[in-house]
Amino acid sequence: MNLRAPAATNPGAEDDGGRKRAPTPRPHVLPARLFPLFVAFLIATAVCSALVALSIGAVNIPLGNVWRVVLRHLTGRPAGQNRVQDRIIWNFRAPRVVMALLVGSGLSVVGTALQALVRNPLADSYILGVNQGAALGAVLVIVLGSGALGGLSVSAAAFLGAIVALIMVFLLGQRSGRSNPTRLILAGVAIGHLFSSATSYLEIHANTSALAGVVFWLLGSFSGAKWSQLGVPAVVMLASTTWLMLQRRGLNALLMGDESAAALGVNLNRFRVELLIVCALLSGTMVSIAGSIGFVGILVPHVARLLVGADHRRVLPVAALMGASYLVWVDLAARMLEKPAELPIGIFTALLGAPFFLWLMKRRDRRGPVV
Repeated sequence: MNLRAPAATNPGAEDDGGRKRAPTPRPHVLPARLFPLFVAFLIATAVCSALVALSIGAVNIPLGNVWRVVLRHLTGRPAGQNRVQDRIIWNFRAPRVVMALLVGSGLSVVGTALQALVRNPLADSYILGVNQGAALGAVLVIVLGSGALGGLSVSAAAFLGAIVALIMVFLLGQRSGRSNPTRLILAGVAIGHLFSSATSYLEIHANTSALAGVVFWLLGSFSGAKWSQLGVPAVVMLASTTWLMLQRRGLNALLMGDESAAALGVNLNRFRVELLIVCALLSGTMVSIAGSIGFVGILVPHVARLLVGADHRRVLPVAALMGASYLVWVDLAARMLEKPAELPIGIFTALLGAPFFLWLMKRRDRRGPVV
């Protein structure tokens, strides 16, 4: 049975007599035969982006030296003569770049899955209130201390907040014992605003030193990245993306509508619950290590669909690779624009993502749904 996603169409088209005519497919840019080459190009782009980010900073290091340091560590050979450069590249910059790759991929994959789940091209992890829940958990610890949540760290509290948000949205999104896409959207918006209000209240009562940390964390940063932080996010990212790739037929079926998906054998209620859990796990993990970074899950999946179409067999890996490179360059801009000071990543993702979001809204009004 072939459940490959249909091309996005203009569902409201009518002929001159006012009758519905067959939907017109929207072509994508890249021919299917070039997809393997395009994936290889995206992998090379991610590697080159990472090397450039490792090279540029307060102290610029030649790319050749960067490559040699990385190879030495990957192959387990001893450090070279320039131990200062080795320490700068591997201990300070490399964890940050790897975190950017992981978070960019994770948020892009989450956005892709959520847009299929609710059949809404404007969806990302904010639609579940997961980011806001994670933010509230982190801010509680920053402002009130770890004792406020039983001794949890900032990252652990953020993850707990994301899970609490998921449970609340899931319970409120039920209708007659079944999850409903529209109710999930409304529940996510309501829960997100509720958690944001609580976060704002805590900000008002924070002291000066805590407030600076709260604001910076809410807008996202990779500045505190350490190798010890990256093991769990890497496992979650790889496991979640692999599971979503295995469910690509079900994701494609969701794009056809509930009746068509059910006719194709998809257990809609169970599949939506599974998607919610995986998306909350992945987005909560990403937010817990990097802060709340918006618009990545909206911008990157749509660019991927414009290039390779709506089939999740192609769009998931493309979105993951594009998102990885995207956040590496955004983080580099955040580091370098006002050096030695560092700007929050969320400023840049909002500056790039908000105009795209508005364009997407106009495009959707003019042509109908784009997924």
